Amino acid sequence: MTWRLLITCPDRSGIVMAVTSLLFEHAANIVDAQQHTTDAGDGTFFMRLEYTIAGPEEQRALEESFAGTVAGPFGMEYRFAAADARKRVAILVSREDHCLLDLLWRWRRGELPVDVVRVISNHPDLGDDVEAFGVPFSHVPVAKDAREEAEERILRLVHGEVDLVVLARYMQILTGAFIEEIGTPIINIHHSFLPAFVGADPYRRAFDRGVKIIGATAHYVTEELDGGPIIEQDVERVSHRHEPNDLVLIGRDVERVVLARAVAWHADDRVIVHEGKTVVFQ
Repeated sequence: MTWRLLITCPDRSGIVMAVTSLLFEHAANIVDAQQHTTDAGDGTFFMRLEYTIAGPEEQRALEESFAGTVAGPFGMEYRFAAADARKRVAILVSREDHCLLDLLWRWRRGELPVDVVRVISNHPDLGDDVEAFGVPFSHVPVAKDAREEAEERILRLVHGEVDLVVLARYMQILTGAFIEEIGTPIINIHHSFLPAFVGADPYRRAFDRGVKIIGATAHYVTEELDGGPIIEQDVERVSHRHEPNDLVLIGRDVERVVLARAVAWHADDRVIVHEGKTVVFQ
């Protein structure tokens, strides 16, 4: 069995030795290890380990021992995750299909280590495309004066059934109550290189400013609009010859790649959120 261990704690000497020694005592074999500290003198320490261990009983014994002999003394926040436990994902989308279809294509090819269990849209347009992948599609319209009712329907569809929600160009603002109630991380793709050009019609505003790069940002969703911890960003160079429609086409390519990377890294337990930012072990 392969397991992962993610750690966050105040940095001090002896952390790596304590963790690896305990794994050795429980006959666990470390196959990958990465670490980062914000300040060697007075910072925060982050670590991601992958290791193999004989079976469930040995893993339970390791976890019990880890809590008392390592995590407690070092003041750790930590999480164990089974590498073969694929995260169940629900995708929310509106009318634009490029990010949705890219995720479904990568998932079908085995490039995304997740199980896509449902796609939900506030428009019916993409139903046939989704069902062609063998994924259930639910149309949940969102009226201006009935957003809470729509969110309640979405919650009934996914609550307790998924480990991650992905907004693949879902053009609705989620309420704080929904974000709290859903009980899982939510990843959004923003069609702009945040924090610049936040809000509506970023490609027109970028064009008006004569930008030389455009980009996309994948981030976790919080109550602060487009202000959640950033997971991944990328850019493409553009020139004065590109019209707004050209920027849209280029931007869609960036969005697809950035969102897919963010979902894959989250699914592989490579992301640690700390104080509004992320550490991403690649």
